[in-house]
Amino acid sequence: MAGPRGRVHIVGAGPGDPELLTLKAARLISEADVILYDRLAPPGALSLARGGAILVDVGKAPGRGPAQDLINRELVRHAEAGRVVVRLKGGDPLVFGRGEEECSYALSRGIPCEIVPGVSSATGAPTCAGIPLGSRWGSSSFAVVTGRTAASGSPAPSLGALARAADTLVVMMPLSNLGAIASEASSAMGAGAPAALVLNGCTAAQRVIEAPISEIASAAAGLGPPAVLVAGAGAALRRRVLGGAP
Repeated sequence: MAGPRGRVHIVGAGPGDPELLTLKAARLISEADVILYDRLAPPGALSLARGGAILVDVGKAPGRGPAQDLINRELVRHAEAGRVVVRLKGGDPLVFGRGEEECSYALSRGIPCEIVPGVSSATGAPTCAGIPLGSRWGSSSFAVVTGRTAASGSPAPSLGALARAADTLVVMMPLSNLGAIASEASSAMGAGAPAALVLNGCTAAQRVIEAPISEIASAAAGLGPPAVLVAGAGAALRRRVLGGAP
């Protein structure tokens, strides 16, 4: 006879600050038998884990970290052993977070799976930096795109079209291709379009670099992730929101 089967929760941990966890996320972390956590999941979130919980670092960075297939198998392995598993992911699991792949894998093997939303860095980091993405002051639309594609690692083909169509463009994970992204956005928005790069958003180490989109890559030379790029009308409104604060 088969033993008891557990379940999997794909949980968004938000962008950096553990106080941005939802109440549901915090409860599930505290109830979990196993937590598989990402590199960008707030470290403070793990302090909510109960004593005896198994904590597994499956964080990935460019060029290193466990393969996605291995993470998928680990989720199922623990659930098949009857454990309650939380897959803790930075931001929102379904905003370029690959949560859909993990949930689909679990369900295909008969494991119950729930997806719990989190605050995405696409909106959370700009908000923490005082950058409005949608505002009556001048940004009536915004578009979100990833800075690289799974297939090629190059800027998403739709970036230029989105930059022309929306008042404000948000680029997640931009740093590995920032020069190409800035060039494509410059062609679509104009070289002088305002841009802001939010580094370590929603943490004590948050830093914002502002420059015209054509100059943002050189202004950010040598800096590392995590980062979110905002270009266009929303970036121009930051000073108005913060009353001239640097």
